[in-house]
Amino acid sequence: MISICKTFRFEAAHRLPMHEGLCQHLHGHSYKLEIKIMGNREDDQASPTLGMLMDFSDLKQLVEELVLDDLDHSLLNELNHLSNPTAENIVLHIVQMIVPALPNKVNLMRVRLWETGTSYAEWNNPNL
Repeated sequence: MISICKTFRFEAAHRLPMHEGLCQHLHGHSYKLEIKIMGNREDDQASPTLGMLMDFSDLKQLVEELVLDDLDHSLLNELNHLSNPTAENIVLHIVQMIVPALPNKVNLMRVRLWETGTSYAEWNNPNL
């Protein structure tokens, strides 16, 4: 098994309506997103992806289309699937979007979402 990781950045605003601290007010973040996948390298000698788990550009396109096009420069509270957009809920939403779209034999290993330079939420695949 081998793993690869790709990092992304996006901007979004939100508020946590049930929170009693400062985050109950509208504010924004420069999010950093890390997607880590795991599986076996392609060993078909005729494959254009020989030696790769997944082409980094294919992973980039998948995340951009399924995640970033939805979240980047948005007010997260206005998205039907994120009425309470905590970092934890955003991570779970990202997992739900990515898992069905990955190629066979490629598993999502980890999603890490940095909300600030010192704070992140993380999902780890319990089956790996």
